[in-house]
Amino acid sequence: MDVYLYDLGVRFLIDARDSGGRFSVVEHTLPPRALGAPLHKHTNECEYSYVLEGRLGAQLGDEIVEAGPGEMVWKPRGQEHTFWNAGEEPLRFLEFISPAGFENYFRELAPLLEAGDRAGVQEVASRYELEIDFSTIPALADRHGLKVAAPSS
Repeated sequence: MDVYLYDLGVRFLIDARDSGGRFSVVEHTLPPRALGAPLHKHTNECEYSYVLEGRLGAQLGDEIVEAGPGEMVWKPRGQEHTFWNAGEEPLRFLEFISPAGFENYFRELAPLLEAGDRAGVQEVASRYELEIDFSTIPALADRHGLKVAAPSS
């Protein structure tokens, strides 16, 4: 993996420069029963998650869905969503992001999370027009039986 956002591994496969800005592709990994992100909403990007291994759980607005190998989950821009590993095996999936550019959010976020820089995290999220509700983490973990990685001290 190129970077980790707590438990979420991110490997960069196709960047904006490779696709003329049309789309990007990252590979995500999550250990069993791990939360990938708090509830959040993208202003600019649609995301398409194609499962390679394991079970992806996702909340799309009020709907809860699961997908296994060979299945895709679409997370449209403007819709609140989150995702997690819904199984007892490691999860690996490709995330297609359109338009491209948001892949850089992961690059910028990783060192800020590692340093515990909450103000920096909020600034980066704001710059990418990403609304994140960190207060949803405990309820998501409880509702779906998830483990949440603790920030580094």
